Amino acid sequence: MTNKPLRTFLLVLLSSQFVYAQTEEMTRKEISKMIAKASGHMLNLECEKSLIAAKNALNEAYRINDKSLIAKAYNIIGLNHEEFSDFKKAIQYYEKGLRYANQTDNDTIKDWLHNNLGSAYCFHKLDFNKGIQHYKIGLHYSEKLKDSSEIIYTRLNIASAYFETKKYNEGIKYLTGLEKYIQNKGELEAQISLNSLLGSYYTHSNNFEKAEAFYKEALDLCKKNKVEFLQTNACDLYKDFAQYYFKIKDFENAYFYLDKYTTTKDQIYNEERISEVKKAGSQIELDEYKRLVTRIENEKQLQARSLQQSRIIVVLFIITLLFLLLFLFSLYKNNEIRKKINNELKIANKQLKDAKDQAEEVSQLKSQFISTISHELRTPLYGVVGITDIITDEHKELSESSYLKSLKFSAKYLLSLVNDILQVYKIDENKIKLENSAFNIIEDLHQVTDSLMFLAEKNKNRLILEVDEDIPTLLIGDRVRLSQIFMNLIGNALKFTQKGRVKITAQIEKVEGTVFYIRFEVIDNGIGIAEEDQEKVFEKFVQIERKEDDYQGTGLGLPIVKQLVNLFNGEITIKSKENVGTTMTVIIGFDSDPEEIKKYTDNLEVEYLLENNYRVLVVEDNKINQIVTKKILDDNNFTNVIVDNGFDALDLLQKETFDIVLMDINMPAINGFETTKRIREQGNMIPVIALTAFDKQEISEQVYAASMNGIIIKPFEPKQLCKMIVNLCENKV
Repeated sequence: MTNKPLRTFLLVLLSSQFVYAQTEEMTRKEISKMIAKASGHMLNLECEKSLIAAKNALNEAYRINDKSLIAKAYNIIGLNHEEFSDFKKAIQYYEKGLRYANQTDNDTIKDWLHNNLGSAYCFHKLDFNKGIQHYKIGLHYSEKLKDSSEIIYTRLNIASAYFETKKYNEGIKYLTGLEKYIQNKGELEAQISLNSLLGSYYTHSNNFEKAEAFYKEALDLCKKNKVEFLQTNACDLYKDFAQYYFKIKDFENAYFYLDKYTTTKDQIYNEERISEVKKAGSQIELDEYKRLVTRIENEKQLQARSLQQSRIIVVLFIITLLFLLLFLFSLYKNNEIRKKINNELKIANKQLKDAKDQAEEVSQLKSQFISTISHELRTPLYGVVGITDIITDEHKELSESSYLKSLKFSAKYLLSLVNDILQVYKIDENKIKLENSAFNIIEDLHQVTDSLMFLAEKNKNRLILEVDEDIPTLLIGDRVRLSQIFMNLIGNALKFTQKGRVKITAQIEKVEGTVFYIRFEVIDNGIGIAEEDQEKVFEKFVQIERKEDDYQGTGLGLPIVKQLVNLFNGEITIKSKENVGTTMTVIIGFDSDPEEIKKYTDNLEVEYLLENNYRVLVVEDNKINQIVTKKILDDNNFTNVIVDNGFDALDLLQKETFDIVLMDINMPAINGFETTKRIREQGNMIPVIALTAFDKQEISEQVYAASMNGIIIKPFEPKQLCKMIVNLCENKV
């Protein structure tokens, strides 16, 4: 079987894209027309005309350096040589064309050249593996372009190559699905080739009836041919048909078609055409040599100019070398200076690192000192406040004692001082984070004003609260920090106003979506603040207008207020005039989204009434604190047992049953965290409350890690402790 491969011609060039500069547009069009004309001559077997047109097109394409057109011209030249002259030269021209095509993004010409190279290698039986490889690369490009015609031609060629090497099972795969499409829409050449290939396949399969039918269909199609070049297909078909008849021993028809093959071949591949191709091909080769010689001459001229410039280059080189030497010397000097500077920087960096390490150590010591001092102060203060309450309860005749009141005031003032110092430290160290909840801002303002009424009465001031009725009932925010802001601002106003008026207002400033921005004002008609001192009031430990008969505090109240307002992303301003009064304005935004509020209100703890007499184990090493805690528990009807350390608590819990444990943290031998861990290891899940003078945020993680259930900070309000005991006891599993 020697089925004629399907050639890829350039009959669609006139539809190519012409996206070029205006000055070159006509030139490219004319070259494309010349290549199309060469294709037309090739189809009519006018070899000399085809090669002359392709040669002229090639020269023009080289002139404008259009690699795509160069590749197309080489393709036509290769086709002419392969068909009528020298297939080895044809391969050379195809490969030249492919080199130029690969320098473009034109996948169509790459597809053509790979297909024609495959045909050259396979039809002339040079290297079937190499030919099939080229066919498959061509198939990749045609599938990428979605060119159905090219896909069909390439698959027919691959099948033909496999049939030629007797790999019929491999080849038939590429014909599957083509028959119906080619019969309906395929070009004449594709129809001839398909029927011829199927005839060969069925001849190999010994299905002679089908084979003869396909061969005859191919012959009928050849009779419809109006293109001279397709006679080459008819020629090969006669040969295949002759071989078919020899195989079935029909020698009369075999010799008949063999004679037609010989006659047709002599008509197509006559000496005249071969001579024409050789003649035109020689001229093309001559042009190739001329281009090569021109390139060599150009290179020689470049070399000559290069030699002429060598002296200048040498001079410039010497000058450059001198500059380089000077530059190297400069680099050397700079390097020495840099080394010196680097050594100095290393020393400075070491000093900075030492200073940094020292600063970090100081910061750590500072943190440890503040934590320790606050704990050590709160512990005795818990005893002082508690013992004072016990004395007042047990000795009613002393309830109005100025000494006891002074003692309790001094203790609470000292506690306030400790809390203020700790608060400032936490804010400076970014250790405070707002804890949001749903709250009634109107109720909170009333609670603050009610708690400060004693101070208003002391200085004979009127305390007025005005709240905008349009403010939502519930807002989301940190009610504790907000109350702290109000306590400081209103407390300051009452402190520096005598026989006057302090007015607190809350009004809606603006609304953005669900966020209500509320303007709070604390207005007094007290002594006022001088203009030059108004910014100073927000500085730590600064006091303005301190009187000898009035202890004004630490100077931390307003700095804490400013820092807390900043945490709310709010703003605070002051407006004051001496002997007229002061207005402190705070604007803070609160979310009022009903869905968010519902999340918080759903999680509110339910306050239980005390219905059971719970049994409480108190673990406390401080004797005075034992007395105070026992008194609080007794007064609230809790049965309690007190032990001095964690080991005693562990022993007692194994012997007796309790409802809850109040656990001190800072105890000798074994602390409260370790004691709680051991209680859990024993399998006892009794609720444990950390009763400590440490700050809550400092020990929260350790409390969680030890599986404790709550934290109460000393000193505390008895109601706070009782509420937590009831909640935990009522809800324990």
